[in-house]
Amino acid sequence: MAVSSFDPFKNNRTKRVLACLEGNWQAEMEGYYTYLALADRENDALRATVLRHLAAAELEHAALWASRMIELGGKQPTYTGHPHGDADSLASRAGGPLMALRRLEIEESRHIANYGTQLKDLGDEGSIAILEHVIEDEKDHYRELGSLLRGRSHAVQGGKQVVDAKGLLEELLAKRNQGRTQAGSWIGDAIYGVNDGLGAIFGIVSGVSGATATQNSQAQAHFVLLAGLAGMIASALSMGSGAYLAAKSEREIYEAEVHREREAIEMNPSEARELLSLYYQVKGLPEEDSARVVEHLANDPEMLLKALASERLDTSEEGLKVPWVSATSGALSTAVGATIPIIPFFFMSGISAVIAAAVISLIAHFAVGAAKSLITVRSWWSSGFEMTAVGAVEGAVTYAIGLWLGHLGA
Repeated sequence: MAVSSFDPFKNNRTKRVLACLEGNWQAEMEGYYTYLALADRENDALRATVLRHLAAAELEHAALWASRMIELGGKQPTYTGHPHGDADSLASRAGGPLMALRRLEIEESRHIANYGTQLKDLGDEGSIAILEHVIEDEKDHYRELGSLLRGRSHAVQGGKQVVDAKGLLEELLAKRNQGRTQAGSWIGDAIYGVNDGLGAIFGIVSGVSGATATQNSQAQAHFVLLAGLAGMIASALSMGSGAYLAAKSEREIYEAEVHREREAIEMNPSEARELLSLYYQVKGLPEEDSARVVEHLANDPEMLLKALASERLDTSEEGLKVPWVSATSGALSTAVGATIPIIPFFFMSGISAVIAAAVISLIAHFAVGAAKSLITVRSWWSSGFEMTAVGAVEGAVTYAIGLWLGHLGA
């Protein structure tokens, strides 16, 4: 009687490895299409060159994974993602080119971590050899994306990075002369304001609805509307004035610190040069190079002051917010968010208005949470459901408190 050579454990292990490798292949192909799409849309020739280099590397990785899958008895995988990868996602488009690069940088770090885990868990020698090669490449990709993000654009020629000094200078000067914040910060400020107004007024509407539950429907709608409108105005003014004072205080503190730094440089210039040199050494610059850079900066007292202030305060004048802009954006976005929970009470009354307010407020909570993924790189559904859960708890608690207070006052 013949003995079967079928080994169910080995077969299951191979299936697990193949499933893992196909996931790697899909991720590398998505990266390839993402880099390629972003390169095609990039106006800067140097950045486009780097992105195409990264796309080619991702395609090479995908070929390695596909080859190993076939060696293990698997089939040639089929790409199931978007033809432009992640480049057409809402987060990539709304956040702008720099935010898209930042998201890619974070994705590269996640790939490195995921591949590192596979080194320990996969248990397939052929795949491990590929992993070791791919991990080193992904580390290089992470560094190249970091260079693009931080204004140190590099072209890749023959495996070496070449700095385009003229293009880099023009890019940095353009950013400096524009004097405005990046798209991502504007999105963050707007989301924060809408979230604050929505949360505060939803709580007020829920609480007043509970407190006036024993009133007739018209009276309840009247009280809720008055409370909601008053709360909206108060929240918008509070947010606007708070944002204005915060931005103004930040600027005043910066100017005061710069003034103190100027006095310190005038009183003891050698100590100031030594301090700046130490800052550069901590960042990894050799002592001799640090001293040479500082001596060059010291030829212009204003350059030395700006460099030292930037290191000590971890910011620059260009990075400070404009008070009136912060006040306006804060007030308007808060007013928009605060208006949402009270809209039903303009047209409805009674329990139907309360239910409608709760529904549209929770939908708005989900939308705001999903919009946060534009600047946090979390999945939109996870962020949206988290915000919805917080809003639901807030509404339930304030409604219960309102019922209790209404019962006390009855």
